[in-house]
Amino acid sequence: MCIVEGMVDLVPVLPPLTPGARRVLDAASALFYDRGIHAVGVDTIAEAAGVTKKTLYDRFGSKEALVVSYLQHRDATWREHLASHLARRPEPGVDRVLAVFDAAVEWSAERGGKGCSAVNARAEVGDGHDGNAVFPEAARQKDWLYALFAELCGEAGLPGADELARSLMLLHEGGIVTVGMETFDRPLEHARAVARTLLAAAAAAAATATA
Repeated sequence: MCIVEGMVDLVPVLPPLTPGARRVLDAASALFYDRGIHAVGVDTIAEAAGVTKKTLYDRFGSKEALVVSYLQHRDATWREHLASHLARRPEPGVDRVLAVFDAAVEWSAERGGKGCSAVNARAEVGDGHDGNAVFPEAARQKDWLYALFAELCGEAGLPGADELARSLMLLHEGGIVTVGMETFDRPLEHARAVARTLLAAAAAAAATATA
């Protein structure tokens, strides 16, 4: 589903789940995020969901497919959260770009204390050269956010939108990883402040160029 015409899709449409599959996914999502993918077996997931292992495999086919579904559904929930923040800043500009960081700050406080699920999954499964389906899903999510940053910067009329998007991605991802590592307090707020400085400089350059 595309929230703004011409924008990269904000909220993906995922296939509906049966009640049993929903219980499995909910249990797996909590366990994977809290303990890690490799530390959680299908027996533990089935027990937490109140289903048999047969039901788990009937609904998802494999643990790997369940991990991919976990990442996709968490990403979809994040995008809904982000879309609500962008809706509060409908006009193109610096504040609309910074809404991504505002969404990340709130998300992290509410449900992201262990960092990014995609980054964590990537750290566990490797680079995907063994053919696993988890790495492509994690990479897709980051490609999407990079494209969104570039589009928001372009909409704002900021020069060098692609270069700005790279810097914003580094700030955003560094902030999220630092949340999980607990290196220092309020890393995403710090990332937002640095992003604001970069964006203000770009906006000033754009204003000078058109003066």
